[in-house]
Amino acid sequence: MRIRVTHQRITIALQLILLAETVFAIWGQRWFTAFLTAMIIAITFFPILFERRFRIHIPPELQLAAIGFVFASLFLGEIRDYYTRFWWWDMALHTMSGFLLGILGFLLVHIMNETEKIHVHMNPGFVAFFAFMFALGVGALWEVFEFTMDSLFSMNMQKPMLGDPSGLTDTMWDLVVDALGALVISVLGWRYLKNPEERSFLERWIDAFIMRNPRFFKR
Repeated sequence: MRIRVTHQRITIALQLILLAETVFAIWGQRWFTAFLTAMIIAITFFPILFERRFRIHIPPELQLAAIGFVFASLFLGEIRDYYTRFWWWDMALHTMSGFLLGILGFLLVHIMNETEKIHVHMNPGFVAFFAFMFALGVGALWEVFEFTMDSLFSMNMQKPMLGDPSGLTDTMWDLVVDALGALVISVLGWRYLKNPEERSFLERWIDAFIMRNPRFFKR
């Protein structure tokens, strides 16, 4: 309970920062910044809306990780221009996205594996492989989205990197670190299924998800 309250306070603090930025952007007539920041605030409420709509309870650690990622990528990255100011910012966030997407892919197939409504059973190796490919696939789709936005609307989502103005180096490094993040989660997920007594942050998050959503899992 104490951990949940701490995570809620951090989330509220991030939302207040975003709200202040929205107010200052409106005051300064920076309409696009105001709109984008307001959209980020709305996105931070998605985990709560998701829980209420689908009755899937997300552990506070996962909620905060997702909200922190949105804050770091859209607010700090795009609005505060951290992508340009710090060359490693994009790579760090893509590594984090590999972690989060790997966890999501692992939980999806783990639910399929455990629920009695779906008569399938996949071994730990396949579950880990699915989590890895899911994260890498979504990461590749995001790169296609960036290329489309740059091509159709002359945006600068695929940024120059390491002397390459084309954005190709940026795209490839994004995919490489996506894969590294997904690989770490896949290995930890495989270890969790093979040796449930092993403990790491992933095992704790998975156990918390299972405890909060018992209807998806066999007893």
